[in-house]
Amino acid sequence: MLPTAFTAVHQQDRYLDPSAIVIALHGNTLIFCSQTLASASELAALTPPHTLLCIGQLEQQKIQLALWDAATPLPTALSTMDLRASFDLLGETLWALACRASQIATFYRTHRFCGLCGAPTLVLEHEIACECSACQHRVWPRLSPAVMVLIQRGREVLLARSPHFRSGMYSAVAGFVEPGESLEQCAHREVREEVGVEITNLRWFASQSWAFPHSLMLAFFADYVSGEIVCQADEIEDARWFSPDDLPLLPSASSIAYRLLQAGLAANP
Repeated sequence: MLPTAFTAVHQQDRYLDPSAIVIALHGNTLIFCSQTLASASELAALTPPHTLLCIGQLEQQKIQLALWDAATPLPTALSTMDLRASFDLLGETLWALACRASQIATFYRTHRFCGLCGAPTLVLEHEIACECSACQHRVWPRLSPAVMVLIQRGREVLLARSPHFRSGMYSAVAGFVEPGESLEQCAHREVREEVGVEITNLRWFASQSWAFPHSLMLAFFADYVSGEIVCQADEIEDARWFSPDDLPLLPSASSIAYRLLQAGLAANP
């Protein structure tokens, strides 16, 4: 979550500011130096970035997004790290800023051409948007809302495993909202489709921007009503009821899934 002291800004910059927090991306990966984000002076060893933006302020400190192509050679003092893996090194505040930067970078990388006529787009200076150079069609960053549901049955919670998870990890049921759906409709549909059970008493927990690549996670608690677990083919590898005394490997502490599970377990120790 972005800190309350953060103010969103969007403007093009001409040079790397030595006093700024710089989020430097080498393709899709963060540029590090000595186990932290590379500073403006450390990045000066590179060719100039192809895109340099001010994307906000943290109190009075500027936040810059600097983009280099993945083919750009890096000096030995600099290294790269995947955004997901960087949470423990950066901490919550810097990681949230890096997530914002990553989503903006993803937007510009995936909207270089107009979706209507195919002409090149132009990056607007006053807002995070691209405009077609030919037909003036304008687009803004994509956000993909996804509902997450922790299903409770007494002290037990129903956790599922996607084939894309790391080995042994389980999490709450989740899925993307479809056109025309409310969040509540999505929650009931996803639970029914993925694990075959019925739920009731849907209760709001919290939300989280999730930059992989542009999700907005919306988390709920729900109570089990009926049904036997039936895993959706190709989507769910396994799903089970777990007690607080016998939990599997859980999602990372950077995710809302982890906080949702911890809150649910604390309420039913």
